[in-house]
Amino acid sequence: MIKKTVLLVLRIVLAGVFIFAGAGKIVHPSKFADQIDNYRMLPYLGVTFMAVVLPWLEVMCGLLLIWGKWLRGVLLALSGLNIVFIIAILTALIRGLDISCGCFALPGEAARVGIPRLVEDIILLAISLFLFYYYAWKNQQSNSKDGAKVPDAA
Repeated sequence: MIKKTVLLVLRIVLAGVFIFAGAGKIVHPSKFADQIDNYRMLPYLGVTFMAVVLPWLEVMCGLLLIWGKWLRGVLLALSGLNIVFIIAILTALIRGLDISCGCFALPGEAARVGIPRLVEDIILLAISLFLFYYYAWKNQQSNSKDGAKVPDAA
């Protein structure tokens, strides 16, 4: 019982973070595009594509995580997003860029790129990988231990 409760709480926390992060960006894609462009990692079309698609992907993954549908795919996608976010923050730190991260808020209220944002993304990655491991591998192993069920003969 505790195990299922912990898994559910982790799913809800992770989902809430991504729903919250994506919702504000959906309303103002041009401002979010400016924040993406500040990282100087993508060409114009890539920035535009990410500014429009990424917030919706974050919200949809969060909703599916709460709903409990396609968990392995959703958790794999969220893990991939977190890896991209970590790489973006690391490159900004290495290059000495003093920019807002674009993580949870739009310009003016957003946090700056820095170690705290990097740590947050690493924690989110750890949660998503833990959940992915549990739902993809742990469940698969416990199902294989049960043995194959043979249908009743007619």
